[in-house]
Amino acid sequence: MIEEVKHFWDQRPCNIRHSLKPVGTKEYFDEVEKRKYFVEPHIPKFADFGKWKNKKVLEIGCGIGTDSINFAKNGAKLTCVELSEESLKLCIKRFDVYGLNAEFYLGNCEELSSFLPIQKYDLIYSFGVLHHTPNIKKAIHEIKKYMDSNSELRIMLYAKNSWKNIMIEAGFDQYEAQKGCPIANTYTHEEIKEILKDFEILSLTQDHIFPYAVEKYIDYKYELQPWFKSMPKEMFKALEKKLGWHTLIVAKLR
Repeated sequence: MIEEVKHFWDQRPCNIRHSLKPVGTKEYFDEVEKRKYFVEPHIPKFADFGKWKNKKVLEIGCGIGTDSINFAKNGAKLTCVELSEESLKLCIKRFDVYGLNAEFYLGNCEELSSFLPIQKYDLIYSFGVLHHTPNIKKAIHEIKKYMDSNSELRIMLYAKNSWKNIMIEAGFDQYEAQKGCPIANTYTHEEIKEILKDFEILSLTQDHIFPYAVEKYIDYKYELQPWFKSMPKEMFKALEKKLGWHTLIVAKLR
């Protein structure tokens, strides 16, 4: 199963089509970041990039490196782990383009200690990754080896009780903007607490409902769905907090 997941993301790394500029150029990476944070503006606040200056950060599932490069820009001592070889190549290229440094490892987070030397990190960060692995409990077991009582875990998992999941179950939506993802699990708050039973959960919130017409968004046009277009912004924000697709978790080991 993990090979299917790897193959899927090798074929089309996440967010690779966020720009029409030549892939691998600075202009390309700048546009990728601009688009990602435009449609997911909660990410920079959740990651809190500036907090980790001169701190050791381990990112599980760096993808093509949008969050990674922002940790580095803000002075973090960054280590990136990625399952997809094609994604990691682009992430490394991104660091070369910006003249920034990090350590990079290719591998499966369920087997983290088999290839990443064990040391303690100030932050372990994984946004939108662990719900794609076959055995999330095994991944968390490995992650714990790199934490002590001062370490912080910040992860995003797909929310079962969410607008998007309701639409998926009704046949109106799909798990990914790109079809065919082999694994895309969703979790209730109670299931997350069970997975993180060895952790003190400092914060557990939901955010993010994608409001745009997908067929227009693919063509880089941001047209709100009619039902969201007529909704007051304050109401939409309240809906995101109750039925957001992203469960944002901050936790520490007990």
